[in-house]
Amino acid sequence: MYFLKISFRKAESMTLAPNVYDAESIPEAARAEIDRLLQSGDLFRYTAPEDAPVALLEREFAEFMGVKYALCVSSCSAALFLSLKALGLPRDAKVLIPAFTFAAVPSSVVHADCQPVLCEVGDNYRVNLDDFKIKLETGDIKAVIISHMRGHTSDMDAIMALCTAHDIPVVEDAAHSLGTTWHGEKIGTIGKIGCFSFQSYKLVNAGEGGVMITNDPDVVAQAVIMSGAYEHMWKKHSGPDGQTQSELNEAFARWQNKLPLYNLRMSNLSAAVIRPQLPEVARRVRDGRSNHDYVAKRLNTSPWITVPEKLPPEERAPDSIQFNLAGMSYDQIGAFQNAAADRGVKVQVFGRSEDNARAFWNWQFIPGDMPDLPMTRAMLGNACDTRLPARLTKAELDVIVEALLGAADAVMKAKAA
Repeated sequence: MYFLKISFRKAESMTLAPNVYDAESIPEAARAEIDRLLQSGDLFRYTAPEDAPVALLEREFAEFMGVKYALCVSSCSAALFLSLKALGLPRDAKVLIPAFTFAAVPSSVVHADCQPVLCEVGDNYRVNLDDFKIKLETGDIKAVIISHMRGHTSDMDAIMALCTAHDIPVVEDAAHSLGTTWHGEKIGTIGKIGCFSFQSYKLVNAGEGGVMITNDPDVVAQAVIMSGAYEHMWKKHSGPDGQTQSELNEAFARWQNKLPLYNLRMSNLSAAVIRPQLPEVARRVRDGRSNHDYVAKRLNTSPWITVPEKLPPEERAPDSIQFNLAGMSYDQIGAFQNAAADRGVKVQVFGRSEDNARAFWNWQFIPGDMPDLPMTRAMLGNACDTRLPARLTKAELDVIVEALLGAADAVMKAKAA
């Protein structure tokens, strides 16, 4: 077959492609705090009477996002799980989620003893509103998680209007969207709860870690206790002012000793790594957006590659680029991946790998029959993903672009031959 002839051919006079998997170095400001913690052994967030690194991070992140409360936990998955538990959903409650997301999202729903319901996602990687509306209105839905997958924001105006009309709470899975805005509002602050990730491939890197934000004192009080604030450790959590602190204390009193402990806390070491990165977010967003838009413009010159446009109210904070392949067969898409790899650029096609955690048919842990979802299935078969860290230079971006364009040209020329 023709694709075998080109899949292992190296590009001549090729400049080495950049390493896109290393994160930015941790700011020097973190080192003194890490050394202090190592010398003291004070790694547990509740040891200090006040102002432990995790507590300081929660205060700073809440202020950064413009909300009342933040709770730092072990992962974004933990934040999503605690969000659902804090909403008080009954066992087997149906939670509507996009069919294009990471497996951790339906996993968190199952972990919370709820039932994921998947809605279609279009070739622009966003929720299909027709399918969303039908399932919201006819499926006995009790909550919604909107995944801004790979930083692509669905139509939050329409989604919030529908959910508000049906009194259904919205949790934003903003793991990929720190720094993104919608009509100037920060993603993660539009729904009732927002959840973010500090895993290594995210905008802020702690290796692992997550945070949930909300303005609801009962939601955060329950989440704090369930995260592992046993006995009266919750007294070390605070609001931004006296009024919110009073509301928070009243909520804690309502929930004391009434909730199970899941022990999903963040350690002081993780917080020490994260805190000095928050001032870097604006620069990383600016550089990541510039890199993405430069590469997108060049890729869109190819007749075989399309980068979907953002929705008008959205200002993105991307650290990767997604694009669709057009006019290629299944074998040709495989050949494109091989040809790009030969040029030093790894391309993930979401729907091709046997165990890809973003392909909904691999979520076989979901109870019941797997829905067909032809729109999402078709999109995943053509949708490609390549990392574009904010630290890349224009010269490095050009290497990536030339590799992708060259791979597509090689595949399609071989077809014509």
